[in-house]
Amino acid sequence: MKETGVTDRDDKKQNPLWENIKVIVQALILATVIRTVLFQPFTIPSGSMMPTLLVGDYIFVNKFAYGFSKYSLPFSPDLFEGRILKSEPTRGDVVVFRYPPNPDVDYIKRLVGLPGDHIQVKDGVLYINGKAVPKVADGTFNSDYRNDPGRDIPVFRETLDNGRTYDTLDERPNSDGDNTREFIVPPDHYFMMGDNRDNSADSRFDVGMVPAENLVGRASIIFFSLGNDTAFSEIWKWPTNLRFNRFFKGVQ
Repeated sequence: MKETGVTDRDDKKQNPLWENIKVIVQALILATVIRTVLFQPFTIPSGSMMPTLLVGDYIFVNKFAYGFSKYSLPFSPDLFEGRILKSEPTRGDVVVFRYPPNPDVDYIKRLVGLPGDHIQVKDGVLYINGKAVPKVADGTFNSDYRNDPGRDIPVFRETLDNGRTYDTLDERPNSDGDNTREFIVPPDHYFMMGDNRDNSADSRFDVGMVPAENLVGRASIIFFSLGNDTAFSEIWKWPTNLRFNRFFKGVQ
């Protein structure tokens, strides 16, 4: 006579440990899909995008915004060339991209030049296709970043021809990036600049033009922020160094 009862499969279904394992695996798969396809967290390690982004800001990057390249995927596998589901960036977007001379490194800058644009900086003023980008004084900026302390740094608000407006820093007159040659942006490339104009390695220098394939995504929101060079692991320092006013702040 054949015995009746639960099978091994039924045992697994009724086993709380097995159910917990399934939930964890499903959560990991979901997190991987979200990180790969939709949003990826990044930390701001330097002051090149001050005052828009501060050292210690933690941001989400929208990877769907421009479509996907191999750099959108973990380990950047050579599964295809170019971009799929491609969408064009907008002038003024804050973009995470792979550094062209070394694609293993992520950079974040503001996109100011589209394919075919003529870009130049003259006396600290950005020119796009021969027209000066309006630049007006907008107060001063103080940093809590010890490697770039910056006290009472002049702030200037720029407004692009599409209405995008943002603050930039101009710490030193006549710095290396305040007067450049005219750059012509090639097809399928972009010209990037940091908002901290005197302290940014960008397309004016060794970064060069950024290929469309190197775009990772658009910075969308600051979800967490720690000041005074506080490491994420230094939880005991959080109460005095959390920048609550930056939590869930959109990146403009």
